[in-house]
This record gives sequence, structure tokens and C-alpha cells, in this order.
Amino acid sequence: MTALYKMRIDIVSDVVCPWCIIGYKQLENALEMVGDEVEAEIVWQPFELNPHMPPEGQDMAEHVAQKYGTTPEQSAKTRGHMMGLAEKLGFPFSNAPGKRIYNTFKAHQLLHWAGESFGSTLQTRLKLAFFEAYFQENQDVSDEDVLLRAVEGTGLDPDAARAVLNDLVQAERTREALNGWVERGVSGVPATILDGKYMVPGAQDAETFAQMIRKVIAKEAA
Repeated sequence: MTALYKMRIDIVSDVVCPWCIIGYKQLENALEMVGDEVEAEIVWQPFELNPHMPPEGQDMAEHVAQKYGTTPEQSAKTRGHMMGLAEKLGFPFSNAPGKRIYNTFKAHQLLHWAGESFGSTLQTRLKLAFFEAYFQENQDVSDEDVLLRAVEGTGLDPDAARAVLNDLVQAERTREALNGWVERGVSGVPATILDGKYMVPGAQDAETFAQMIRKVIAKEAA
């Protein structure tokens, strides 16, 4: 029996990025397609789409219009497309009115801690809990109580997580990780890095991800 190729997959993403969860669900499907060829470890890496977002956040429609210059009609069309994809991939988004976008640095602190302290499986579980809180439950993912409930639901210690949020050293390490990916050329998310050196930009479909994974295996295992 041929041994599975062990591949590390880093996903640079933000908690409030809809294409990040869509891309992840596509990657999940791709990994099922190549399941008899590769054993993948997924590691989440931080990226802030809006590092200067104030604590109260901003109305989503207002934010999109200001940042991207899109009209309400264009925004509605794009959102409809994203919601359709998310539904198809088994991760339906809430369509409740009044959607807001929030600062995500605290969430990244906790994800960085979870990955370093408990490994990639629990880190992924926590990342998905944050995605669910924001996209499915319309919760404020800059709020410590929201984040700590997700931590507890994941099976991690909320008191330890609270200490992490108050740890200036941990904050600095998270900031260094954020800056490191920017310095490596990541300017938008999601960005998926296969084996530490092959970058796949954007939320590709499952077939494209599977094709890229197979190309890396063929090149690296040769």
C-alpha cells in the first residue's frame, strides 16, 4: 500500500471574510476527492481585512460602498451569489437585516493561541465556531463574551482564553504573524499555501484545489 503524501496547508484568512469560509468548504470537498493520496494538516493563519475598524464596527452595506465603491444593487447581486454558494456547500449564511462588520484582532489572538497550544484540529474547530457565530448567528466577533462562548463550545478553557486576550506578549506575537504574511505578499484572502511554497489565491472550486494538490504531490514526491 502506497503511503499517503503528508501535506501542510496554510490558509491565510479573516473571520469576517465570506470567501474564506466558502473557499474552506471547497477545499474540504477537494480533500475528499484526493483522500486516498494525501494526508493534510490545515493550519489557519491571520489576516485583518479591516485592521482599523472601530470597536462598534460598521454597517456592512455602508462599509462595502466606502471600501469598494459598489452600488447597493451590485452589493446585493454579489451577496446573493455568495449566499447561494454557501448554501450549496452546506454552510448557509444568515440573511438577517442590519449586518455589520467588525474588528477581528481578538479572534486572531485566540486562533493563534489555539494553534500553538493545542494543534491544528482544535484550531480548525475554533475557526469554524467563529465563522458560525458571524455568518450564521450574526454575532459580534469583536466581543469577548461572544469569542469566549465559542472557545468554551470548542472544548477549550475560557478562563485561559481570557488571559490570552489580556496578554500583551501574545498580542505582539499575533501581530508579528499578521505582518509576516503581508510581507510574504499576501494582500487579499483567502490565500491557501500548499507545502509552504505553492500559493493558491482566492476561493477556488473543489476541482481546482484538487488539481493543485495533485500537482504539488507529483512535483514534490518525484
